[in-house]
Amino acid sequence: MNIFLSTVTAFFIGFIITPIVILALKRANFIEVPGGRKIHSGSVPSMGGVAIVVATFFGLIAWLDFDQIVQSRYFLVAFAIMFSVGLRDDLIELSAFQKLLGQCIPAFFVIVMADIRVSGFYGFLGIYELPYVVSVVLTFVLLIVLTNSFNLIDGADGLAGTLSLISFSVLGFWFLDVGLEAYSLISFTLVGGILSFLVFNWHPAKIFMGDTGSLSLGFALTALVILFVDKNGTMGPWEGYKLEAPIAAGLALLIVPVYDTLRIFIKRMSKGKSPLKPDKSHVHHFLIRMGLGHDKVALILGGVKCFFIFLAFGLSGLSDHILLPLMAIMIAVMGIWMDSKTLERVKVLTMAAPPVLENSRHSKKRKEKKRPQIASDILKRDEINMN
Repeated sequence: MNIFLSTVTAFFIGFIITPIVILALKRANFIEVPGGRKIHSGSVPSMGGVAIVVATFFGLIAWLDFDQIVQSRYFLVAFAIMFSVGLRDDLIELSAFQKLLGQCIPAFFVIVMADIRVSGFYGFLGIYELPYVVSVVLTFVLLIVLTNSFNLIDGADGLAGTLSLISFSVLGFWFLDVGLEAYSLISFTLVGGILSFLVFNWHPAKIFMGDTGSLSLGFALTALVILFVDKNGTMGPWEGYKLEAPIAAGLALLIVPVYDTLRIFIKRMSKGKSPLKPDKSHVHHFLIRMGLGHDKVALILGGVKCFFIFLAFGLSGLSDHILLPLMAIMIAVMGIWMDSKTLERVKVLTMAAPPVLENSRHSKKRKEKKRPQIASDILKRDEINMN
C-alpha cells in the first residue's frame, strides 16, 4: 500500500510544482535556445529535473518507514549528491574533470557504503566471483560510464523520461517480488515523479530535464540495475523470480544508452575523431533525420527497450552464454538496418531539395527591393495649383 501511495504522492507533487518551476526558470532566463546540437524549436526552460527529484523525495519522505530508510540510506544520500552535481552543472557549467570528481562521491557511497556492486560474472565465461578490488573498480567504471551514457540520450522530447519510466517500472516489480521493498518503493516513486514530468516534457516539450534530471535518473537507474544484476545472480530460485542470464537482463534494462554509446564511440574513432567530441550522431538524431517526430522517436526506442526486456524475461531459462550473443547480434542487425534506412531517407530528401545556387538566386531576388521611381515628366504633365 505504501508503494502505491508513494507513487501517487510523487506524481501529484510533481504535477503541481512543474508549472511553477517552468515559470521560475523562464523568469530567471534558464532556457535553451535551438541551434548547434539542440534540435528543438523555440526557447524552452531546462533544469526540469528539479521537479522530478523534489517530487520523488516528497514521496519517499512521506512513505518510507524507518527500516527501509536504514536499508537504503546510502543510496538516497548518493542520489541527493548526484542531483546537486547536476544542478551545479546546469547553473554554472562544470569542467569535465569537475563533473567526474563530483560523480565519484555518490559512486563511493553506492559501491563501498551500500555495497551495491558487480560481485562476479555469475558463471559467465566460467567466472563466478571477482576479487573485491576488481569488483569495486569494475562497478565504478560501469556506474560512471552508464550514468553519462544516459545523460547523452536526453536529446529528444520525452525520450529520457520514457526510457527510465520503463526500466524503473520493471525494477519496482522485481524488487518487490524478491523482498527488496525499500528499493521497490524507491523505483515506483521515481516512476510517479517521471510520469508527472512527462506531462510537460512530451512533444512539444514545455520544459527539459537538463543535467539535473538526466544525471540523477541515469545514476539511480544504473545503480539499481547493478543491484538487480547482482541480486539475481547470487540469489536462490526460492527467493523470487530468478533469471539465468542476469547480465543480459541488466543489458536489456539499459539497452538504448549502451547501444548509443558503443555506436558513437566506434563511428567517431573509425573516422579518427575523439570519441568524446559531441555531435549529432546519436541514435535519436538519426531517427529524426528519417522524418520521425520527437514523440515517435520516444515511442520507437521505448518499444525497442520493451522488446529486449520481454526477450530477457521470456527466455529466463537461458544462460548469458546464449542470451548475450543473441542480443548482441540482434542489436547489431537493427543498428545496420537503421543506418541504411537513414541514409536512404537523407538521399531522397537531398534529391527533392532545390539546388543550392537556385536557392541563393531566389534569396537574392527576395532581398532586392525595388526603389520607387518618379517619371521625369510628372511636373510637366500635372499643373500645380498655387491657390
